[in-house]
Amino acid sequence: MVDDKTPEVEYPVEFPLKVIGVDENDFEPFVVEIVRRHVPDLLEENIVSRLSNNNHYRSVSFHFIAQSREQVDALYAELSSHKRVLMIL
Repeated sequence: MVDDKTPEVEYPVEFPLKVIGVDENDFEPFVVEIVRRHVPDLLEENIVSRLSNNNHYRSVSFHFIAQSREQVDALYAELSSHKRVLMIL
C-alpha cells in the first residue's frame, strides 16, 4: 500500500530561503524588507547575497526559524506577488 500523505513539517523549524531577481541597486534591500516583515527577528549574519556569473542576476539567501506554516505561506505569497522576484527556492 502506498501512502500518498505528504509528511507534515513540525514547527518551529530551521528554514532556508533563496530569492532570485535581476541585479538592480535596490534588489537586496527590497527582498530583505519583505522577509523582515514576516521574520522580524532575522539576523544579519543569516543573509547572504551573491551575483550570478554573468553579473545579471542576484540571489539573496536567508536562514531563519519558521514558526508556522502560515508564516511561510504568507512570506512566499508576498514575495511571489512582485514581478521583480523571478524565482523563490
